Amino acid sequence: MVPVRTRVRFVETDVMGVVHHSNYFHWFEMGRVEYMRQAGVLLPELMAEGILFPISDVSCQYRASAKFDDWVIIETTLVDLSKVKMIFNYRVVREDDGVLLATGSTKNAFADANGKVVRLPIQYFERLKAKFSDETVGS
Repeated sequence: MVPVRTRVRFVETDVMGVVHHSNYFHWFEMGRVEYMRQAGVLLPELMAEGILFPISDVSCQYRASAKFDDWVIIETTLVDLSKVKMIFNYRVVREDDGVLLATGSTKNAFADANGKVVRLPIQYFERLKAKFSDETVGS
């Protein structure tokens, strides 16, 4: 699991004073990018090789509201990995009281610039697989 800590910005709130639901998807992306970075897979490198990883499925279950200036922790876990896809689960927790704000998941396929599914090159797959294996062994 990779945690990312962020403070709720005013721009992320709606007229009711709570985080707008769409921002959780931004936070999922923050978690996913950091997870990959910690695995040694950098987005500019993938993109330079013409590899993209579009989302083919996303879900979010909202549990409680976050508000302006709350600190939240986005917990990202890789739960499935193959050479053509990866699936992440997310938990968003308010830091000060530990309240679970949301859970969710994304499924990403690896694709070329034309959207055709491709196999992730071995050097990137092995880095992700090593981090994934470390986490599954440690749990």
